[in-house]
Amino acid sequence: MSIKIENLSYTYAPGSAYEIHALKNLNLEIEEGQFVGIIGHTGSGKSTLIQLLDGLIKADEGHIYYNGEDIYTPGYSLRSLRGKVGLVFQYPEYQLFEITVLKDAAYGPQNQGFSAEEALEKAKEALIRVKLPEKYWEMSPFELSGGQKRRAAIAGVIAMNPKVLILDEPTAGLDPKGRDELFDLIRELHENMKMTVLLVSHSMEDVANYVDRIIVLNHGSLMLDGTPAEVFSHVEELERVSLAVPQVTYLMKDLKKAGLDVNTSVTTIEEAKKEIMKLC
Repeated sequence: MSIKIENLSYTYAPGSAYEIHALKNLNLEIEEGQFVGIIGHTGSGKSTLIQLLDGLIKADEGHIYYNGEDIYTPGYSLRSLRGKVGLVFQYPEYQLFEITVLKDAAYGPQNQGFSAEEALEKAKEALIRVKLPEKYWEMSPFELSGGQKRRAAIAGVIAMNPKVLILDEPTAGLDPKGRDELFDLIRELHENMKMTVLLVSHSMEDVANYVDRIIVLNHGSLMLDGTPAEVFSHVEELERVSLAVPQVTYLMKDLKKAGLDVNTSVTTIEEAKKEIMKLC
């Protein structure tokens, strides 16, 4: 499902002493099936953008198009939109509320009009996709570990078979092993379900490892847009807005300064290994 954002602006508390221009005349196009990372420091507009994309708030100015349809056209069904665009919040507790994991995952399909039996089948399929073992299905979502809660929350979204999946800091608070497992799962879902995936993250390493494209926001405006290698080549610009590049990129730049012939656009450990092996 393609996305087009045209001249999008949003202001919090307009006309008051607390007025904040969260987004300013933003223009973007995201092709169907892309895996896109969205980064930016606190207050850059990331959270506002994903809420606008899911129809939770309405822009002051501008338009959002999905497959060429303007969601602000009179009569456009925002309920239908939320069946196509799934948002997974940073804290899964915000969207887990049923008495069992299985019932929670079935809630979305039931709201789409499927029978109770059909909704349960879709929920089971989704829980299998996120690799949450069946022994947890009849438990309360709040008895799960942090990583399991995130899997349950993702299952509740993908049970509705969305065309766009938006994830807001999905690995916040997880240990390195849990973080890697969850990102591997997200990549697998992207490949198998052919969804457009938008990932908001503060981890430059994770973004570099998983996404095809990075969008950098700064004070509500588009700052950079390109492949991980293209974006992370702007080291000084990113540092000026309190962002960084992956640690391995800094390492390669240090090796270059030391006189070694290495590619400084490297952004992942695997790429760095290949570069260093060339020197042997």
